[in-house]
Amino acid sequence: MSYQPPFTITTDIVNLVAEISEQVGRLNARALDVSPQLRKQNRIKTITGTLAIEGNSLTEEQITAIVEGKRVLGSVRELAEVKGAIAAYDALPTFKPYSIQDLLAAHGLMMADILTTAGAFRNKAVGIHKGNVVHHVAPPAHQVSGLMAELTLWLKHAKDHPLITSSVFHYEFEFIHPFSDGNGRMRRLWQTLILAQWHPLFLSLPLESVIKEHQQQYYQALEQADQQADSTPFIQFMLSVIAQTLMQKRPCKTPLLTPL
Repeated sequence: MSYQPPFTITTDIVNLVAEISEQVGRLNARALDVSPQLRKQNRIKTITGTLAIEGNSLTEEQITAIVEGKRVLGSVRELAEVKGAIAAYDALPTFKPYSIQDLLAAHGLMMADILTTAGAFRNKAVGIHKGNVVHHVAPPAHQVSGLMAELTLWLKHAKDHPLITSSVFHYEFEFIHPFSDGNGRMRRLWQTLILAQWHPLFLSLPLESVIKEHQQQYYQALEQADQQADSTPFIQFMLSVIAQTLMQKRPCKTPLLTPL
């Protein structure tokens, strides 16, 4: 395996992995025995959060209505984004995190009514802008397929804890920016899938909604990782978010080991 994403496992990261593992252990299998209604509510929170990060203005109540098959007023694009996210998250348990074909299939579902190129890697150059300023120029389009193959191969054979590798994958996906649109929601979807391979509890956790609560810090962590050419700051941020998400499932909340 030739590709090795740059990151460092710090003491804070080790402590967060231990804290999260302990929380998962406390929740144990009984936490999976939740009502269909609660699973539905968490899925709606997930979809609302991941789309809101990308600027979708539909509320949790409106998305609940769409899930229930009711008519909702909204822009064509925003409604299509919700329907695509519902389809992608519904299919999530069938995907394999190391499969490029599954990744493309998930993007095809997520962006079906938004992009003519849904389900395919981009074929043009892209840059990430903030206002009129370019903050990141993604690798050339002709490199995307190879870079994603290397990244998924690394993920498959990495020996680090899935809490760490899922966060590294999330950051590296953002750096490569493999699709013409939908990269943000896809990288969050895929981290959930990687985590669910470790413990199925993550299929029913609204991780994306907690990321939305800390959206500014989320982008700051990505930017800091860019500046350092090292995903360590982003790993620590994501582990803090995961720990907070798990804490919300407990009846008695205590402070995070590492605050956001």
